[in-house]
Amino acid sequence: MRIIGDGFLARNLTEAFGDRFPDVTTIASGVSSTATTAVSEYDREARLLYEVLDACRLDGRRLLFLSTASFSLYGFTDDEVSETGPLRPPTAYGRHKLALESVVRSSGVEHLILRVSHAVGRHQRPHQLLPTLVRHVSEGEVTVHQGAHRDLLDVRDLAHAVGSMLEDGVHGEVVNVASGVPQSVDAVVTAIEERLGVTARRVHRPGPTAVTRASVERLRRLVPDFRTAIPDQDYLGALLDAYLPYYTAQPRDLAALPAR
Repeated sequence: MRIIGDGFLARNLTEAFGDRFPDVTTIASGVSSTATTAVSEYDREARLLYEVLDACRLDGRRLLFLSTASFSLYGFTDDEVSETGPLRPPTAYGRHKLALESVVRSSGVEHLILRVSHAVGRHQRPHQLLPTLVRHVSEGEVTVHQGAHRDLLDVRDLAHAVGSMLEDGVHGEVVNVASGVPQSVDAVVTAIEERLGVTARRVHRPGPTAVTRASVERLRRLVPDFRTAIPDQDYLGALLDAYLPYYTAQPRDLAALPAR
């Protein structure tokens, strides 16, 4: 697999696949934050996509395009939202990703579009949610937006889904890749505290219940063994047991590094 990028997802996909799927190009070098407002960053990702599509068309390669299953695309939802429903992305990031999906679909290049939730795992940037929460709990104070939820997805589960779909030749599809189990940020903080043996001071910011529920029905049809080993109620604990030692071992000065 040819992987464009050197960040969190790019490094994990490189480790997972190496020389497998030599006819696939994956773009893992998009806008790094859902809060980005810089037009230049969106322009950079769009230009990169156009160049990669041209190269894939010329060389007969498949494109794996990583989009988002977050609030930025789907908003906050009472019910699960599927890949086929009408969309009104509430942020510039979500509108940008939806526009690029349209470019991919109309390109004539064989492709697979994956809308990925909040992946977590090794090589995560210090500014991302889980490393930030771990660091703040360790330091004794953490800010929590009441009602906030995140669908945390083990990056190994993402890699399994990617490998299974590419192996089966799935193409021309848009697929949510999420855990299907949105976690309240309060619950995440509590689980971190329990494992670290500390109690942090919580600064609560008031707000409404904020949950994005991306349907994983299509994903489970395409990858029947997706996330079957761990019950939903144990998924958060399994994530923290897998990665908390890695996060706590990172040098504290990494938090001061700019996101790339």
